[in-house]
Amino acid sequence: MNKRASKGPKDAGQRLVVARQKLPWNWRSVASWGLRQQNWFLAAALALTVFLVYLPVWQGALLWDDERHVTAPELQSWHGLCRIWCDLKATQQYYPLLHSAFWLECQLWGHNTLGYHLVNILLHVVAAILVAVILRRLAVPGAYLAAAIFALHPVHVESVAWITELKNTLSGVFYLSAALVYLHFDWSRKRSTYAGALGLFVLGLLSKTVTATLPAALLVVFWWKRGRLSWRRDVLPLVPFFVVGAIAGLFTAWVERSMGGAEGAEFDFTLVERCLIAGRAIWFYLGKLFWPVDLTFIYPRWHVSQAEAWQYLFPLAALLLIVGLWSVRRRWRGPLAAMLFFVGTLFPVLGFFNVYPFLFSFVADHFQYLASLGIIALASAGVATLFSRWGLWGRPPAYWVCGLLLFALATRTFVQCWMYADLEYLYETTIERNPDCWMAYNNLGVFFADQGTLDKAIDCYENCIRIHPKFEDAYLNFGVALKRLGRVDHAIDQYRAALAANPDSAKAHMLLGNAYMAKEKFPAAIAEYERALAICPEYADAHFNYGNALAVLGQNDKAIAEYRKALEIRPNLANVAVVLSHLEEIKAEGEKRKGEGGERRGERGE
Repeated sequence: MNKRASKGPKDAGQRLVVARQKLPWNWRSVASWGLRQQNWFLAAALALTVFLVYLPVWQGALLWDDERHVTAPELQSWHGLCRIWCDLKATQQYYPLLHSAFWLECQLWGHNTLGYHLVNILLHVVAAILVAVILRRLAVPGAYLAAAIFALHPVHVESVAWITELKNTLSGVFYLSAALVYLHFDWSRKRSTYAGALGLFVLGLLSKTVTATLPAALLVVFWWKRGRLSWRRDVLPLVPFFVVGAIAGLFTAWVERSMGGAEGAEFDFTLVERCLIAGRAIWFYLGKLFWPVDLTFIYPRWHVSQAEAWQYLFPLAALLLIVGLWSVRRRWRGPLAAMLFFVGTLFPVLGFFNVYPFLFSFVADHFQYLASLGIIALASAGVATLFSRWGLWGRPPAYWVCGLLLFALATRTFVQCWMYADLEYLYETTIERNPDCWMAYNNLGVFFADQGTLDKAIDCYENCIRIHPKFEDAYLNFGVALKRLGRVDHAIDQYRAALAANPDSAKAHMLLGNAYMAKEKFPAAIAEYERALAICPEYADAHFNYGNALAVLGQNDKAIAEYRKALEIRPNLANVAVVLSHLEEIKAEGEKRKGEGGERRGERGE
């Protein structure tokens, strides 16, 4: 009896494998088809849920710098598309594939925000599905749970609801697609697959260079799966990825510093201070992942001082956590791998490189869009493993617990979406949660000014200047509001204050010239326009206003030259073509009369 038993499978699992092997081919096909059907059903259910949860932002307005990303009029032609790729200054950031996507969207639905929002949501859904596919390929427990948490987590609302952050969702899809294809290459070693992964990686870099962290993330994954890294199998194939990623990252860092305004006293930190920023940021992001409350558009910019001992606790605690996870790596590699992925993907925005948002905050929800995947995958795997040990995974108790978790996240996300649905509500909520947010006061002032409520706008500008006395834009916006109210002398005071904060402000000189024009001080206005153009020769508005001043003084030839220069820089600049045409007609008429007068004088001379 024992001999007969020893010949068969030892346990139920082995008997199941043998039974499946004995099934006819068509039965195996049916089982495989059923699994595919289940996957499609889960993907469709997740997509429908995400679109419904993000319903408040479907008709959301343009926020903050969305107008600079939604393709400008001068870039909407085919020539403009060429400029997106060839001119570093054509767009706010040099992400040519991202701005090509905006260009295409602009061709499809213009400035109707519904299309932009639906595309962002769709890309987020695709990213979540890719997360599930990758984790299943890696045999990570709880893959579907991780994908659902990623899709419904409120910390990602900023990336999905803010049109500008198409850079996150688009680059995220390319990043995850490249990872999935590379994992297939790791198994097949086909050159075509490798080329596909590298191509997707480059597309991700052209959308947002945070994807440069992908090769390091893949090495972490391989180490987690195998327990060691092979130079020939694991490291060497990723060398081109590292090289391309490093070039793209350094180029973006240079662009941020030289063209994006990410330099100056506000960014002047020592290496120690940058480490203090990074340590605190790591714990901030972890905290928001596990307890996503009081999420806001702009978080307080904390004071950094290497003279305060308590600030060293953040990087020290992060280092101790890494050391602790390293010490247990022989038993559990997963927690260390997840933490390395999290910190490594966050590295470009931890403070070691200057990025423009550091001007007002060292952290932002959209910075951890991809980095959060490490912690989410770890937490989901932990939940799945725990329920499996209790024999409850795949049974009603596990469904109820996971369902309640996802329902809580979806509810928080739905509520958070309302903040991004309305510009006024966004900035008012930001000020409520961050009372010293001078940037929110300034932007809210611009909103009120656009609505024509100039008194409210002026109150916002005054609050902004009170908090940040050296913020040039607040003075300029304040001056514009005062000028609209007819208080030109007070507006001039604000423009001069802006120049005191930044003597090289071309915009301040131009607006000051406009104020002098309103007071009919034409020589003074011309002097300011000339100063503006000396600082920024390609300033179309300054050329146009300079032309206006010259035309008033009767210097039509010079005025026409300035109008033509303005149109050359910005072909769609409002009113310039009309004014230029009118002035050229006047000039032509004058020359005609002059010629006729010369002929009459010639006749009389005869």
